[in-house]
Amino acid sequence: MLENYTILQLAIMACMVFAAFVIRGMSGFGAGMIGIPLLAFLIPVHTAVSMFGLMVLVLFTFLSIRDWREVVRHELKLLLAPTLLGVVAGVLLFKHLDSRLLLQLLGGFLIAFALYTFAVNYFRLPEMTCSDRWALPVGFVGAVIDTLFGGGGGTLVVIYLHSRRVGRAPFRATVAMLWLFEMIARIVGYGAAGYYTMDSLLLCALLLPLMFAGSWAGERLGNRISQETFSKVMASLLLVAGVTLLGK
Repeated sequence: MLENYTILQLAIMACMVFAAFVIRGMSGFGAGMIGIPLLAFLIPVHTAVSMFGLMVLVLFTFLSIRDWREVVRHELKLLLAPTLLGVVAGVLLFKHLDSRLLLQLLGGFLIAFALYTFAVNYFRLPEMTCSDRWALPVGFVGAVIDTLFGGGGGTLVVIYLHSRRVGRAPFRATVAMLWLFEMIARIVGYGAAGYYTMDSLLLCALLLPLMFAGSWAGERLGNRISQETFSKVMASLLLVAGVTLLGK
């Protein structure tokens, strides 16, 4: 597969991966939402989804080891079991759901929440909070959507933790640990379906340095912004994700 791409195309893919992981480094999420739709212009979408999943697994393994002390263990325990069950359900339901309707419903919800977050920041509306009882449905539904479509469901976890008032560093550490377990389960499924070939693994290895560089740059930028700016960045990403899902 690599010989089918020019140096320019490989350079464009490298820039896409770098930009996607700068966003992830700043916000703690969003790499798949940004990177997969961009890479799909150059490589088959199933290759983009499976390859991105492998890169994210490598990154989250590193982050989970590095940031273990920052993880909010109570939230992780509540979210982990329903997330793994959601991966299993996503695999089983893959052929039976109206994927377009589900994506549009999720897209509409993300747009509504993003607009609400902007209203909180610009018009001082009261911020929404939620009980930890929401961990079960959020973890399950988010993992089902991630497994079916290669991303998008994680934004539900982002909204949940944001509503639980989890700070930036604990937020990034907690979602990294949660999504590490989810990615392990998803990659087992992708591998069983035959999406990993020697060519896709070589392309993944070629792009890994850009993933680490983008994450490093994004974290440095993210640490310099205020909590209010972080909230606005998160809302912007959710808005982009919602519009993207509505357009699928």
